Amino acid sequence: MIFQTFVVVALLAVANARPNRRAASCTFPTPPSTSSLSSPKTIAAGKSFDGGNVRFDRGDGACEGQTEEGNDAAVFLLEEGASLSNVVIGADQAEGIHCLGSCTLTNVWFEDVCEDAITIKQESGTSTIKGGGAKGADDKVIQHNGGGTVAIDSFCVEDFGKLYRSCGNCDDMYERHSTFSNIIASDGSSLAGINSNYGDTAIFDMDTIETDNVDSICDTYKGNDDGDEPTKLTSNESNDYCQF
Repeated sequence: MIFQTFVVVALLAVANARPNRRAASCTFPTPPSTSSLSSPKTIAAGKSFDGGNVRFDRGDGACEGQTEEGNDAAVFLLEEGASLSNVVIGADQAEGIHCLGSCTLTNVWFEDVCEDAITIKQESGTSTIKGGGAKGADDKVIQHNGGGTVAIDSFCVEDFGKLYRSCGNCDDMYERHSTFSNIIASDGSSLAGINSNYGDTAIFDMDTIETDNVDSICDTYKGNDDGDEPTKLTSNESNDYCQF
C-alpha cells in the first residue's frame, strides 16, 4: 500500500512538472458558407465578433501578391480592445486582419495568406493570437508595425516565410516584444524576425514548439526608419533578443 501511494505521488509530480500545454491544431475548419465583403468589416472598440467559422474574403481578384496595401484592403479592422473568433479568411483578400489597437484573435484561420495575414498597429499594450493557423504565406504571417507586445499561442503555420516580423523599416519605429508557445510550424524560413537595435525581444517556450523543415527559430536585424532594406545580423542564434 505504501509502495502504491509512493508511485501515485511520483506520477503526479512528473505530470505537474510538465509544461501547461494547449493543443495547437493544424486541422482547418470546413466553412459552412462564404461571405465576400465589398469593404472591411469593422469590429468596434471593446466589442466581439464570433464568425461561426464562416469564410470571409474580399471577392475574386482581391489578392495582388506582395503588393502592400492599407486598411481599405483588409477583411477585418479591429479597434482598440476588439475581439474576433471562429473566422476563416479565404484566399481572395489582400491584407487579412488589421488590428488598429490591442486586439484578441481566437481560432482565426487563413487558408492562403496574400500580402500579410495579420497586421498589428497598436501603439502599446498586448495583442493576443490564440488558436487558429495560416498557410501559404510567401513572406510574413504576422506583421508588427506598432508597439507593445504580441502573444502567439496554440498556432499552426505551414508553408511560410516568417511567422512574425517586427517591421524593419517603418516610418515610426518602436521597441516591440513577442512571445511564442504551443506552435506547430512546418516548411518555413523563420518563426520570428526582430530588430535588435531597437530593443525588440522574441521569447520562445521551446518545450511547447514543434518545427519541421523550418530554417531558423529567430533572426535579428538592424532596422531603420528611412525605408531601406534592413540588414540581417544573426540567424537562428539564441541571444538577449532572440530567447530560445
